[in-house]
Amino acid sequence: MAYLVIAYPDLIPEDLDMVQKFRVDHDSFYHAIVDPHFTFVFPVSGIALETYSAEIRQRLINAPQIDFVIRCATVNKDTFTDSFYTFLVPDDGYSQIVKLHDKLYSGLLAAEHRLDIDFIPHIGIGTSPDRYECKRMADEWNKKDFNIRGRISKLTIIEYKDKTVTDLESIGLC
Repeated sequence: MAYLVIAYPDLIPEDLDMVQKFRVDHDSFYHAIVDPHFTFVFPVSGIALETYSAEIRQRLINAPQIDFVIRCATVNKDTFTDSFYTFLVPDDGYSQIVKLHDKLYSGLLAAEHRLDIDFIPHIGIGTSPDRYECKRMADEWNKKDFNIRGRISKLTIIEYKDKTVTDLESIGLC
């Protein structure tokens, strides 16, 4: 069992549908267990939920909502496995997401912050052990002139256990 903090972005229905349809075809594992999201805190275990939740709520005091625009897909190598991922990465809102991610790791969770791995704000849309397949997916998106506009208005603490995601608490941003 592990706790994470994610944001289910507020998207217009057409954009959400477009992302979901792509994920169904290209992200067979993750699309079935969690909706499109940005991850702010990666899996943490060994901390009681009450302590974890209080820490996240404290770090989010006065944290503003984040508007973003996604215009680009990229390929990323998984650090722990031989898999590759295709990400939708925001142009606008990127720095605000990074700063909020870092703020969440500034207190109790500081020791959990993986500084050996680049943090790239993203919505995952595809996975494959074949890097060229992920590149093909990214090229499919990038050949189009797309603008996915959205907002991060709340963060959600989730539990990941036995390949299942359970939403535990949502915390609104200012």
